[in-house]
Amino acid sequence: MAEAEPMEPGFAELLAHVQNSRGLDFRGYKKTSLRRRILRRMEEVGVEGFEAYQAFLEAHPQEFVGLLNTVLINVTSFFRDAEAWEALRAEAIPSLIEGTRPIRIWSAGCATGQEPYSLAILLMEALGSEAFGARVKIYATDLDEEALRFARLATYSARDVEAVPPELLERHFDNARDSYTVSRELRKAVIFGQHNIVTDAPISRINLLSCRNLLIYLEGETQERVLERLHYALAEDGLLFLGKAETQMARSRLFQPVNLKHRLFRRPPQQWRRTVTGGAVFQGRPPPPLQHHARLVEAIADRSPTAFLAVDDQGVLAYVNAAARRLLDVTEDDLGRPFQDLSVSYRPVELRSQIEEASRQGRAIRIENQLHDRPGGTQLFLTVEVMPLEGGEDRRRASLIAFTDVTHMQNLQRELKAVQESLETTVEELQSANEELETTNEELQSTNEELETTNEELQSTNEELETTNEELRSTNDALEAANEELRLEEERSGEYRRRTDALLARIEAGLLTLDRQLRVESWNRWSENTWGLRAEEVRGQEFLDLDIGLPVKRLQDSLLSVLAGKAVQAEETLEARDRRGRALFCRIRIMQRHKDGAGPEGLILIVEDVTEASRAQEEAQLLSRMLGRALPQSYLLDPQTLRVILASQGSEEGSGYSPSELRGLSLPELVSGATAASLHDLLRPLFKGERQEVVLEAMMRAKHGAEHPAEFRIRYIPEETPPVLVALVNGISERVRLPPSG
Repeated sequence: MAEAEPMEPGFAELLAHVQNSRGLDFRGYKKTSLRRRILRRMEEVGVEGFEAYQAFLEAHPQEFVGLLNTVLINVTSFFRDAEAWEALRAEAIPSLIEGTRPIRIWSAGCATGQEPYSLAILLMEALGSEAFGARVKIYATDLDEEALRFARLATYSARDVEAVPPELLERHFDNARDSYTVSRELRKAVIFGQHNIVTDAPISRINLLSCRNLLIYLEGETQERVLERLHYALAEDGLLFLGKAETQMARSRLFQPVNLKHRLFRRPPQQWRRTVTGGAVFQGRPPPPLQHHARLVEAIADRSPTAFLAVDDQGVLAYVNAAARRLLDVTEDDLGRPFQDLSVSYRPVELRSQIEEASRQGRAIRIENQLHDRPGGTQLFLTVEVMPLEGGEDRRRASLIAFTDVTHMQNLQRELKAVQESLETTVEELQSANEELETTNEELQSTNEELETTNEELQSTNEELETTNEELRSTNDALEAANEELRLEEERSGEYRRRTDALLARIEAGLLTLDRQLRVESWNRWSENTWGLRAEEVRGQEFLDLDIGLPVKRLQDSLLSVLAGKAVQAEETLEARDRRGRALFCRIRIMQRHKDGAGPEGLILIVEDVTEASRAQEEAQLLSRMLGRALPQSYLLDPQTLRVILASQGSEEGSGYSPSELRGLSLPELVSGATAASLHDLLRPLFKGERQEVVLEAMMRAKHGAEHPAEFRIRYIPEETPPVLVALVNGISERVRLPPSG
């Protein structure tokens, strides 16, 4: 086996840094090719020396993408090497799609995705859309995450799909402008993922594994390990599809060639099975019938080149075949003697302990390559196997000892090993040279493609520059127009600000805005005139620390509650004094201030002088109390239902009901002998506006059934919203009349 290539310290440290920083493990890759690609990237970025390039990577993490794109030669295309793909279609696909089992495919080193999509197209053509969707799953893996990102997009240029036959291109791609996108049915069947075939666990139970032109970048020893991984990944009779430059399989025993020219191989099925007793028989071949004829058994044993001894459970030699008599110098006279008394029991190897161990474990013990000296100075190599023979009821009946002469095999193995090592060295040197040539070819092809791409990009850049020049002229004109619009907009904004300031100055209320820290942001003219502080004096100050005639500390809880969203808004009425010392009542409304639908960015406070309104309200309440006392029984009624809406405190004295009990009672329930219909007829002139007042004398029904005469004076007030009836009730049982004069 060829020795691993030595590495420069700086180069080894660079690879270790790449692995530690990005998890990219290049162990097992050919160091000469890897070094050449890295040096090329270093030349592109203008760095000399591996240590300097490592420092460059640490300072510019985005450089890892460029490095990986250079190291991993992503030279691929649809149906690359058309003859090999035709061989795959003709010789592998028919057996692959037989039956209804799921079909698992692995495309290792898939680069930008053309290979797994090519496999998907072949299977779609062979199976049809419905069976393809139900049975096929394709796993596509690569080390290059950037290439995988491109593959997942599944969009390629016209140049990328040149190798796709026109009829397949029409059926399996969607054409949009100058690009082609793989159809959705094919994309659904392909799963892309990052995977290092050298170090990561392989995907299992694969029916077709494509690993083309990947092994040529690996060291010989690594190639062998990868082949074992591929063998493990394949299901029985699974197919392996390699690249044309990969010749490792010519001497591998893990696979059988299906088409050696186009590197198509099959994992051979396991041809044997274990028996219950540990023997091996071919699959499908029934074991021969047991023969009980003793002479036939003895004849078979005597014709065997293997020497056999049998020792019974008493330790007595019970059987010796012809080969044992010749090889071990044991005669018929030794039959029946204790085995321990014979020289064969300890030469060429001590056998008594081995017999006991085999009996104790219940299995055969094999001792390889034991040196045995024959008379005349001849030396033989023997393989000794001690096997327990069981009788009925799991009882040991005897021990069978087999001696096999492997001297010739030992000599052949030594010679074969020497020849094989020489041959492997030669093959590996040839293979290495072939792979180096193939790698160089791949690199040249990649470089050629890059040059062509660069030329196209330069042409495109020239056209883009001309277009950009036109766009810049157009943009300049647009900027001049935009500047004019901005000037007009600024004039309009200035006018809007002046109008807003004038409007705020005319508002007869204080308008303040606070930020989330309760600092003053705006302070209008009314606030200046009322509290004696100018806007520039309070702007940026803590509102709760202002020394003005308004007791701002009492607003703290409401401010914090609205700011925290516990209340939508709050309202407080406080007694204050203005800058002249005049007492006044202020109603403060607190609301959240939002911007663009986000959370509250502050508060708005509206401060109104409600001194006159408070005084008028107090006067109205005084007048109401006085009227309540002056008019003992007064009722407000609903014109439609004649139910009591409101009753004065004095109504309890005349009716026996409390004001709360009277609410909901109807006028017919208070007037004895009256119905709703008769009362509506009586009140109709009021509703029509023909009369201003209706006076009714009737018996009033009090609580607990008591009745007394009363006078009902009823007026209709339609101006109220809603309209109401006002009923004034006076008792007439104790009415005092003045005596006539004279």
